[in-house]
Amino acid sequence: MQLDCAGKVIDLSSPVVMGILNVTPDSFSDGGRFSDLERALHHALGMVEEGAAIIDVGGESTRPGSAEVSVEDEIARVVPVIEHLAARISVPISVDTSKPEVMRAAVEAGAGMINDVYALRREGALAVAAQVQVPVCLMHMQGEPRTMQQQPEYRDVVADVYGFLQERIDVCIAAGIERHRLVVDPGFGFGKSLAHNLSLLKHAERFTGLGVPLLVGMSRKSMVGGVLTVPVEGRLVGSITAAVIAAQHGASIVRAHDVKETVQALCMVKAVEDAL
Repeated sequence: MQLDCAGKVIDLSSPVVMGILNVTPDSFSDGGRFSDLERALHHALGMVEEGAAIIDVGGESTRPGSAEVSVEDEIARVVPVIEHLAARISVPISVDTSKPEVMRAAVEAGAGMINDVYALRREGALAVAAQVQVPVCLMHMQGEPRTMQQQPEYRDVVADVYGFLQERIDVCIAAGIERHRLVVDPGFGFGKSLAHNLSLLKHAERFTGLGVPLLVGMSRKSMVGGVLTVPVEGRLVGSITAAVIAAQHGASIVRAHDVKETVQALCMVKAVEDAL
């Protein structure tokens, strides 16, 4: 499989890594570390050297309880980074946003993919995504970032998330977004308990039945801390293990903070799968 991100193509014949670049002051893991333009560019270039197949730039934290950012502030955070990166790296750039105005500005600046935690449900987002004609990742989230972890409930978390993603795929196709431009994400940690997250990971292969690439993001998240009882800075091993499990269960894109280690782990997975 391939994903054409505005002329920059990602080969998905084996799992690849999406490097996380948060240009925010309050992200749960690296808030404030890369809000300076030069530091952000340096980090992104480093992730590309480490093997990232795509860089995901986000200007608004979606951690539980985070404050909403204005359209103007989010554009001011992400557009300069995207403009500078687009001219300097060969891999695609994704913009992590749910605001249609930010989507349009980011794509005009050089982004080749939209990564939306609201799955294009915000007013105007679906129309803009159809117009800019770049791939879109549709993520499942129960509730909204501010309140999503307040007693999330499901009848059957795997079936419910699958049904939601199928419905969003159908809506997108009806709006003129071709299937080959769509990616899905079960939304680990977005309105899910630890048990919900573990069940989604165990049954991740089921989501390949949607007929589009599967993206997973578990890097340093509370589900890792919940299993291992470790703080954010101690979640590398758990995050890598989760990434390997996801790759073995059909994930095409693994979103990660620790790019080098995740790339190496996925290389081992591929080597074993390719062995006679």
